[in-house]
Amino acid sequence: MSTINCLLVDDEELARRLVRSYCDRLPDLQVVGEATNPVEALAQLRKLDVDLLFLDIQMPEMTGLDFLRSLRRPPAVILTTAYANYALEGFELDVVDYLVKPFGFDRFVRAVGKARDYRFSESVGSGAPPPADAASPAFQLVRSDRKVYRIPHADILYIESMREYVAYHTPAGRTLALGSLKQLEEELPDNFLRVHKSFIVARDKVEVLEGNTLHIGTARIPVGGSYREHVREELFS
Repeated sequence: MSTINCLLVDDEELARRLVRSYCDRLPDLQVVGEATNPVEALAQLRKLDVDLLFLDIQMPEMTGLDFLRSLRRPPAVILTTAYANYALEGFELDVVDYLVKPFGFDRFVRAVGKARDYRFSESVGSGAPPPADAASPAFQLVRSDRKVYRIPHADILYIESMREYVAYHTPAGRTLALGSLKQLEEELPDNFLRVHKSFIVARDKVEVLEGNTLHIGTARIPVGGSYREHVREELFS
């Protein structure tokens, strides 16, 4: 059985003690650290291998939700809070589950079950890079609407930035998820090219360059002024 390393973040000692006692009753959970506020939690995340974060919302200095937004690659997260009115906002941040205090062991077990499924989907984990000889996956794991999608790289036409979200455009439609183009530039294979501050395109899907516009099927993608020469060299030379 694979061990799930857990970090408990809550400013209330009794709340942390309860979650720890629940974790101790499940053989595959291991509590590797505790924190009373987001600053301590960030320090723990930097030095520990954390798979699952039990995160309170109302804490001094910074809320749990704001802390979660600040993380570039968070582990799986189960929110633990006395306030039910944050549930929608929590799920928009793709948390695994939302436990309203006081919660019992049965409800805790169901939440952990979701975290196990989430972890084994390979969409979360410690954030450690794969071994150097590991082959790059031929798909993008995308968390959207409380689901995890495997979008093959070969199906992606282009990716569009929409403020804090990115939209993956494929022949089947659009999938919207939290993310940034800057991060995707580092993750995507060489077949993808940044052509605008708001667009990344699949090189092999580009059909025409017309002025400062790329044609991909019926879509028209603008080419940014600072990207123009690079796009011409990469795609049309």
